[in-house]
Amino acid sequence: MNRYAADTACVTSDALPVPGPTLTGRIENYWSRRAESYGEIRRHELACEKKSLWLAEIMPHLPEARPLRILDVGTGAGFFAILLAEQGHCVCGVDMTQAMLDEGAALARQAGCDVAFQRMDACCLEFESASFDAVISRNLTWTLQDAAAAYREWNRVLRPGGVLLNFDADYGSVSFLDLADQHVGINDDMMRECENIRRQLPLSSESRPVWDVQTLRNSGFSDCWCDHGLSARIYAHRDETYNPVPMFALRAIK
Repeated sequence: MNRYAADTACVTSDALPVPGPTLTGRIENYWSRRAESYGEIRRHELACEKKSLWLAEIMPHLPEARPLRILDVGTGAGFFAILLAEQGHCVCGVDMTQAMLDEGAALARQAGCDVAFQRMDACCLEFESASFDAVISRNLTWTLQDAAAAYREWNRVLRPGGVLLNFDADYGSVSFLDLADQHVGINDDMMRECENIRRQLPLSSESRPVWDVQTLRNSGFSDCWCDHGLSARIYAHRDETYNPVPMFALRAIK
């Protein structure tokens, strides 16, 4: 029994059980608690070689027109949003966690760039159809309870010929408890909660990125492409930004 179930199990016979937190609430609470340390990691990324390494991964896949209207879904502390705004693009970053958005806004101010940050559900975007030239995301899809709905929604907001870039990993295939010593700024309680959440997420039982490529095609995308060599290029050296789970890059065209 997990600690949330235990919290609601000990009730008297004449008392109504108190509902435990929903999975969505637990996910949002987890990322809210991590926001400050996460912001520090992204601040370091913006100041080190990771910035140029990520630009090298992203820029060749974007449409040639300038400036582009780009949506960063699950922006977190705004790393991609800031990176692309600095290239002269019009960028909007959305996230379900207000604390993360606050970190992103602070980093954008420090960088002196203009990014529109909004609190929004990645699976139900509050934008008109065909309103973006590109949609980009990192380490979000694995956390979604309906990733297929998210892919359909991202397709909807893209203009014809627009590109989706999704950088993620098969986090469902690993135990975060086994990787605890490789994560910076996450205590044991937080790591256990992350692992408990991971076990309940639908994508944890799927084979990725095979599932993603098929789902993207079913969602109206074409020219779906996957690169398994991302981590070797981005995380060649271990530092506070290191990700021990091998990442993949997905590109798809509407």
